[in-house]
Amino acid sequence: MNAEPVLIDFYRYPPIGTEDWRYAYTTATIRALEMQLLSRALLSDLINADRFEAVAEMLSQTDYAISPQTADGEIEAMLLECRSRIRRQFVHWMLDPEIVRMFRCREDFANMRLALRRVVIDRPLGTDYSSDGAIAIEEFEEIFQEENYERLPECMQEAVEAAVLGYYKNKDIREIDYAIDRAQALWRIQRYKEIGSEFGLSMSRIRIDLYNLRTLMRLKFAERDESTYFLHEGFVERDRFVQGLDLNYDSLAALFFATPYFELVEEGTRYFRDRQSFLALERGCEDYLMGFLKTTRYLIAGCQPVIAYLLMKEAEIRTVRMILTGKKNGLEPSLMMDRLGAWIE
Repeated sequence: MNAEPVLIDFYRYPPIGTEDWRYAYTTATIRALEMQLLSRALLSDLINADRFEAVAEMLSQTDYAISPQTADGEIEAMLLECRSRIRRQFVHWMLDPEIVRMFRCREDFANMRLALRRVVIDRPLGTDYSSDGAIAIEEFEEIFQEENYERLPECMQEAVEAAVLGYYKNKDIREIDYAIDRAQALWRIQRYKEIGSEFGLSMSRIRIDLYNLRTLMRLKFAERDESTYFLHEGFVERDRFVQGLDLNYDSLAALFFATPYFELVEEGTRYFRDRQSFLALERGCEDYLMGFLKTTRYLIAGCQPVIAYLLMKEAEIRTVRMILTGKKNGLEPSLMMDRLGAWIE
């Protein structure tokens, strides 16, 4: 798939498309549910609670009710059920089958990543695959046990081939992740173009930009000059990230001054210089994506608010998981605040 130049003709966030009045009632429902998302004040209180018992008490009237005695396994099962429940509701709300398929395929790519890692290191295939994908778990396991990849969609077949070849070239497990990330990103771009979803296309290009920013910082930290890891089809041209490999950290923000990611890069590099940590970069990427999703609140009706609510609810579940894990393991509140700033600032 050839990369096409993408013009950045917006200041902060790209366009999200127009209203679709088929979703008028559903959008009204979403607006009510958005009010029930955990508030910034509550998340801040959870992070700063001095005892796990206090955290459990504050969550007692939410979707994440637990007791102080709830075991780690039970907490994880509860969080996974919350995620599956909102995904089932999303399927019920969504009137566009192709978009439903797009979101289910996220789990197919995740399952494929797990299966390939196990195949190349000769570990048995396990049972901890997601059941929310378009391909049934039983069929998925059978495909990889028999190595009959022709039963997979074409884009996944290509990803499997590239991942296996990449891994055995240098015995580097990261090649599997890169091959799957690349296949999934380009597949999203292609499919959203085909179904004519401006919102999906904008979101996919943002994801590519944020992926490239993370890759740039990690390659520089590892002192690796491997420009092939950067993806095409984002809003920011790939050559800009390649150029960043030759600059010092102090010059990176200026390189992205004419892009929507200037503040993100500036804060991420500053935090990295001070603490040798990518926490601020991860938070900034999450902040930017959440900010983009929140622009759907200006639409009266459409599938965009439905998609945005699903992704924000999934982000909330991840946030609760991080807070509970941090509290269980005695993580400093300041570190959690640094990572979870997207929700609490």
